Amino acid sequence: VLAESGAILDYLADRYDSGRQLSPELLPAQAPERVRYRYWMHYAEGSAMPPLLMSLVFARVRKAPMPFFARPIARGIADKVMKTFVGPQLKLHLDWMERELTAAPWFAGERFTAADIQMSFPIQAAASRAGSMEAYPKLKGFLQRIEQRPAYQRAVERGGPLNLGAGAA
Repeated sequence: VLAESGAILDYLADRYDSGRQLSPELLPAQAPERVRYRYWMHYAEGSAMPPLLMSLVFARVRKAPMPFFARPIARGIADKVMKTFVGPQLKLHLDWMERELTAAPWFAGERFTAADIQMSFPIQAAASRAGSMEAYPKLKGFLQRIEQRPAYQRAVERGGPLNLGAGAA
């Protein structure tokens, strides 16, 4: 059994991507595309996902059943953490990702790689939490390019549309 999405993507690329279209591993170690590929493969889970997970947890705290006298305290704490830490962290990460996509359409450079697959989930999750990506046109365009890919469309046909519970907050 293989866990962790980055490891799964590496395995799938090694096993099925004989043309190395999804991974720039054949490039020299210091090639900018290879460095960016590695960075974004790890950034997705190591940096982008923690504030998204905290956002989900604190949204659930606000809605959790609890004694009436505890509700205002729990909501107050959740709101304070969201306002002073989680919200600013999400904005920081979204701003960074938006700036990084100004140079090229994909995270590792000019071509689609597994790093883009890896980055698609946190960006979709952020879009679901935010409700709108109008402030982030590069990220919005990135998601549109991902969703237009034939493999993505086949996955939706087989598994149904991605449901991140929009409006859970």
